[in-house]
Amino acid sequence: MNEISMLMAYEVTRDMAMQTIEIETPFEVMNSRVIDGKKLVFACILRGGNGLLDGMLSVVPGARVGHIGLYRDPKTLTVVEYYCKMPKNMESRDVIVIDTMLATGHSAVAAMERIQEFNPKSVKFLCLISSPEGIDVFHKYYPDTPIYTLSVDRELNHEGFILPGFGDAGDRIYGTK
Repeated sequence: MNEISMLMAYEVTRDMAMQTIEIETPFEVMNSRVIDGKKLVFACILRGGNGLLDGMLSVVPGARVGHIGLYRDPKTLTVVEYYCKMPKNMESRDVIVIDTMLATGHSAVAAMERIQEFNPKSVKFLCLISSPEGIDVFHKYYPDTPIYTLSVDRELNHEGFILPGFGDAGDRIYGTK
C-alpha cells in the first residue's frame, strides 16, 4: 500500500501549487520546484486510509494531516462518525481525502460533508478501489469533485462489500477482525 499510494500521490498532486526552494547539492546551491505541502491537507478516513498516508507523505512530506473517524454500521450500512480533527486555516488549503475504498459511497459522502464545513480551497478524493454504485452515490452529492482510483470493481454484494474487492482494509492492515 505504501508503494501504491506513493505512485497515486504523484498523479493526484500533478496540478498542485509549487514553490521554489533553495537546496544544496554536493557541488553547489540551486533552486528547485517542489509541491507547496504547507497548503495541502491529506484528510485520512480512519482506519483504512492510514494504510495510504505514509506513502502520500513520502511524496509531500510538508503536507498537513487531518483525520476523520468513520465506520459503517454492519446492519444498517449507515455511517457513524466518532472523530474529526483538521488543521487550522482550511479555507486556504487544498484537501485530498484518502481512503482505501469507495464502496457504498456513504462514508465518502459523510467525510466530504465534514470537510466542506471547513470551507477548503479545493477537494479531491483518492482511493485504491471503488464500486460503480459508490461512484454514483458520491457524484450524486459531489459531481465536481474528482475521484482518483486504481480500479472500479464489478459491484457491491448484499453486505455492501466491493466484489471482487479485498475485504475490510482496516482489518487486513492491522490484523483485526
